[in-house]
Amino acid sequence: MSSFHKRKGLLNKIAKARSSSVISYITGDRRQLETQISPEVIDIFVEHLDDIGPTKRISLVLYTLGGNTAAAWRLINLLHTFCDELEVIIPSKALSAGTLISLGATKIIMTKQAALGPIDPSINHPLNPLIPGSQARSPVSVEAVRGYLDAAKELGIDNGESATKLLVDLSNKVHPLVLGEIFRSQSQIRFLAKKLLKKQVKDEKKIDAIIDFLCAESGSHDYTINRREARELGLNIENPSDSFYSILRELHLSYVNEFKLLEPFDPWNLFPSEHLTVDYRLPRAAIESCKTGSHQYISEGTLSKNPAGQETPDPNRVVNDRRNFEGWRKI
Repeated sequence: MSSFHKRKGLLNKIAKARSSSVISYITGDRRQLETQISPEVIDIFVEHLDDIGPTKRISLVLYTLGGNTAAAWRLINLLHTFCDELEVIIPSKALSAGTLISLGATKIIMTKQAALGPIDPSINHPLNPLIPGSQARSPVSVEAVRGYLDAAKELGIDNGESATKLLVDLSNKVHPLVLGEIFRSQSQIRFLAKKLLKKQVKDEKKIDAIIDFLCAESGSHDYTINRREARELGLNIENPSDSFYSILRELHLSYVNEFKLLEPFDPWNLFPSEHLTVDYRLPRAAIESCKTGSHQYISEGTLSKNPAGQETPDPNRVVNDRRNFEGWRKI
């Protein structure tokens, strides 16, 4: 059962406190049910924004591990067409493509536990290297490849036969088409970040320093940036008041509880005692506003124990998933 009726009151409180129209965008990170920023949300945002109409200020409440860079770029520009001022509110985390969205805001409101992160993208391509012992393909980090090449230069391998061997070895491990995509993405992410940052930072040197840090100097895609460091970098950061923080905290916990973000997904736990089948409905992401209501990305289907004809050393742990629906739906 959705808790949107409760969250609607909290979104109204945020709107009143910020003198704005509020949209929340949550991509769940429950283990085994992770979701990401993706292109299909654009049409859903258009529906919410059409109901809001042109307005002075929009507040985007954002929770995400990241996702598609092009979708993030399109989304932030879409939001700007409906308002004079856009602020991103981060109760917990807005990493990777979520950080890219935040760079395009005129202001970022961060709680004491909120985190931004590096914006170096990872490439997911059909020709990526296979994960050993699996048919899945490993994402390739743009900055990891750049770091490998930079390390080679520092060791003096920057020309001649040694450099040729290094590049041949790299192309044997990472397909040349993937490498081409990597170098293209490296230039693209810096270009997009520079255009977006001009909405909140005017100093060109400071913009370049922020991009260098977010794309390379932070050292790892797992690095997190709290509000103090974000402010020191030169971003336009605002601390919420104690009363506003309480509203954001309550809103965040509502998503945590409904989406079970702290509980790794185990299909076995969905079965009532002794039942062989169970229907399930799992909310995984949400876009919500007071006027339009709640859209959620949902997985629905039926789980059954011990599907016929399947042998296993541990028959009590076999679950068959017949998924009937997966996608966005208005709640």
